[in-house]
Amino acid sequence: MDRFDSSPERALEWHRSGRGAALATVVETWGSAPRRVGSQLVIGGDGRIEGSVSGGCVEGAVIVEAIEAIDEGEARLLEFGVSDEDAFAVGLACGGTIRVLVEPVGSVLPEPMLAELVAARVRREPLAYEVNTDSGYRTLRRNAYADRLRMDRSGFEEDGKTFVAVHNPPLRLIIVGAVHIAQALVPMARIAGYDPAIIDPREAFASDSRFPGETLLTDWPDEAVAKLGLDQRTAIVLLTHDPKLDDPALQAALDADVFYIGALGSTRTHAKRVERMTEAGFTQAQIARIHGPIGLDIGAAGPSEIAVAILAQMTAVLRGKA
Repeated sequence: MDRFDSSPERALEWHRSGRGAALATVVETWGSAPRRVGSQLVIGGDGRIEGSVSGGCVEGAVIVEAIEAIDEGEARLLEFGVSDEDAFAVGLACGGTIRVLVEPVGSVLPEPMLAELVAARVRREPLAYEVNTDSGYRTLRRNAYADRLRMDRSGFEEDGKTFVAVHNPPLRLIIVGAVHIAQALVPMARIAGYDPAIIDPREAFASDSRFPGETLLTDWPDEAVAKLGLDQRTAIVLLTHDPKLDDPALQAALDADVFYIGALGSTRTHAKRVERMTEAGFTQAQIARIHGPIGLDIGAAGPSEIAVAILAQMTAVLRGKA
């Protein structure tokens, strides 16, 4: 799924309003398709739309098919070839082919199932929506398709009939320490699809002038982390160099299921950190989750390059490459 795609929420809203709705999902692509597998477009029975399945190449045809599908109460599996000319119009060098699954809400996609999906998304609960395009069997799967969830990779299983749509919560980055590195890391993380939050009880550092428009918490780090919550779609980065600030958040992260923990400091500083965490009762396996010194070793110099190294390491861990 995209960083934040509200198509399921909108489809449920439009269906419940009485206007009718269908969800159109990209289920397969070949060549330079404009949108990735899992991208969604919601179509209302009155013709209104939200989202995209092709960046504009085939939306018109999908809308027509979707309105007919709503009227007939049947799913449709559509295939479109995107010409080189149409692809160029949406910023691609060449065309491709996409398949789109259209599912009217209520008659095909049960309203209770869609409501359960939307509720899980609100709870930041990762899950997969599974549909057999031959039989029409549909279900929501928890604690399944771990690799797909980790890679944010929707798609068909090997049988060519079972399509799995991944619904992951948005990625979050919690930064402890509103320092220069954080000022470089926050905009980079936003570009990479993260929702950042910065924690620092030192209000001179955690100021709107230094981080305009960002989420700032000036509580003590363990209290701030408790407010934000920690889950498997969260990365936490500790940048203060001060154990009084870093350690409370670090201990909370070690007790949680965050996918990445990184801590700034030299090898010597990290060794002392390991000693403190050992004395606090954490196991070797827990402590080994800490990436310290933080970031990939790319010879980074200066806050911006250190931020690049941190984000690269976060990506590698998220995608199972580190």
